[in-house]
Amino acid sequence: MNSVLFGRNGFRVCKVCWKWCGLRRSFKKEKGVYIVDQIWKGVPEKGIKEAVSVTRLDCFPAKTLLYCNYFCLKCGGGVFVFLQDLSLPNGTPVDTSSPASSSSLLNRLQLDDDLDGETRDLFVTVDDPKKHVCTMETYITYRVTTKTTRAEFDLPEYSVRRRYQDFDWLRNKLEESQPTHLIPPLPEKFVMKGVVDRFSEEFVETRRKALDKFLKRIADHPVLSFNEHFNVFLTAKDLNAYKKQGMALLSKMGESVKYVTGGYKLRSRPLEFAAIGDYLDTFVLKLGTIDRIAQRIIKEELEYLVELREYGPVYSTWGGLEGELAEPLEGVSACIGNCCTALEELSDDMTEDFLPVLREYILYSESMKNVLKKRDQVQAEYEAKLEAVALKKEERPKVPVEVEKCQDRVECFNADLKADMERWQNNKRQDFRQLLMGMADKNIQYYEKCLTAWESVIPLLQDKPETK
Repeated sequence: MNSVLFGRNGFRVCKVCWKWCGLRRSFKKEKGVYIVDQIWKGVPEKGIKEAVSVTRLDCFPAKTLLYCNYFCLKCGGGVFVFLQDLSLPNGTPVDTSSPASSSSLLNRLQLDDDLDGETRDLFVTVDDPKKHVCTMETYITYRVTTKTTRAEFDLPEYSVRRRYQDFDWLRNKLEESQPTHLIPPLPEKFVMKGVVDRFSEEFVETRRKALDKFLKRIADHPVLSFNEHFNVFLTAKDLNAYKKQGMALLSKMGESVKYVTGGYKLRSRPLEFAAIGDYLDTFVLKLGTIDRIAQRIIKEELEYLVELREYGPVYSTWGGLEGELAEPLEGVSACIGNCCTALEELSDDMTEDFLPVLREYILYSESMKNVLKKRDQVQAEYEAKLEAVALKKEERPKVPVEVEKCQDRVECFNADLKADMERWQNNKRQDFRQLLMGMADKNIQYYEKCLTAWESVIPLLQDKPETK
C-alpha cells in the first residue's frame, strides 16, 4: 500500500501525472469492507488501461473510504480517494511527512501554470472562417485543427470544417452525457447588440475566438476531453451522418438526471453549495453592471471619436488661410488625427477583447447554476426515497438498491461539481488577470500616444517668433 497517495478532504490525485483527475470508479461493498474489483494501471505514452489482480483493502475500515478506486482519464494512472484523514486500524496515523503526503502533494500541484501545458496531449485550434452561400441559406464554417498523441485517435492530426450549429450540437451532447460536469458556454447564437451584419469581419472574428476558447476548455478538461462525441466532432469528415445515426445513448447518470422532474422538493441545499450559488448570483450581477457601463463608455468614446474627426480638419483648413501659423495649425490637425487613431484602437480593443470575456463568464455562471440545479434535483430525489424507506414499518428495513444508487449519484455530483468549480475558479483567476493587465496596458498605450502627439506640436509653436 506504500504506492497509494493519501489525500485529505477528498483529494483526487493521479499517482502518475500528479494532476487533479477526471475519474471513473469500479467498486462494490461486501460485509462492510470495500473490495476493489479492478485496480487500473496504464502506459501514459499509449494510453493503455488494463486491469490487474483483484485487491482487498482490509487494512482500512470501510467508513474512511469515499470511493474505493479510480483511474485517471488523463494518463491511466491509478487513483485513490479518501473522505477524511486516515489512520491505520491500530490507531497509528498515516505519515504525512512522507513524499506521498498531502502537504508534499500540494507543493507539487502549486507549480507555475505554464508547467501544466507540458503535460497536455490534445491541442485544438479554430481558425480560417469561410462564408458559404447556398440556395436556401448563407453560413460560416470554421476550420477545426486537432493535434494529439492520444491512443483514442487513429491519427496524430485532423482538420475538419464545422459551422456554429455543429458546436451547439456538441455542447448539447456533452450536457446529456456528462450531466455532473460544467460544460463551457458557447458564444451567443444571435447577432450581438450593435452588430448589424453577422457576416461582418469583426463579428466573425469575435465568434471564432469564442469558439476556439470553447474547444480549448473542453480539450483541457480531464473528463470532457475523453467524451465520445467530442472525439467524433474533432475527427469525423461527415458529422451529419453521425448525427443521423443517433448512436450516442445517454449514460446511466444522464438518464437518471434527465428524467428527474420537479416532483421532488429539496429541503435545504448544503451550505457549501449554497455559498456557491450565492457567489454566482453576486458575480453575475457585478459582471452585468460592468458590461453595461463598459458599453456606455464605448458608446461615448465612439461619439467623442466622431467629434474629433470633425474637429481636426478645421485646423487644417484654417492653416490654409494663414502664413506663419500654417505649420503649427497643420501640426495640431495631425496631432488630433493621431489621437483619433489611438482612441479608435482603444475602443476596438474594448469591444473585441474586454466585452467578450465578460459575456463569456456571465454565460459560464449560468451554466454552473444549471449544474447546481441538477445536483439539487438528484439530492431531492435521494431524500424523498430515503424518507419513503424510513416510513416503512419493518423491524429491520433494508435500504433498497435504488436508494444506494441515488446516494451514489449525489456523491458523484458533489465530487464532480466541486472539482469543476475549483477548475473554473482557477481559469477565471487567470483570464481576468490577463484581461485586466491587457486593459491597463492598452490604456497606457493610448495615453502615451496622445501625450506623444501633443508633445510633437510644442516645438512647432516654440520655433515661431512672435510677430510685432
